[in-house]
Amino acid sequence: MSARAWIDEWSDSTDNNGLLVMDGYDDCIVGVVSRFGTDPFVVYDRTKVIKKLMADGMTYEEAVEFHEFNQIGAFVGPHTPGFIELPESEP
Repeated sequence: MSARAWIDEWSDSTDNNGLLVMDGYDDCIVGVVSRFGTDPFVVYDRTKVIKKLMADGMTYEEAVEFHEFNQIGAFVGPHTPGFIELPESEP
């Protein structure tokens, strides 16, 4: 099952239909974060997102700048996706 299909199935089974995903980044999905006091949200592997931007032709610096401004900086409500940095990941 793809990560996107799992997210859709998880949303339907938990009545959290407001989860937001970034188009074209399904292979970067890590899972869903749930914690007390906040709505659940999809979390992406930051390193994979940067690598994907670089594969689309950006330099590392351009990819980081784009990611920070357009993806991390795009708050669109309580289900806005988040990004995780994993210890074993390197761009």
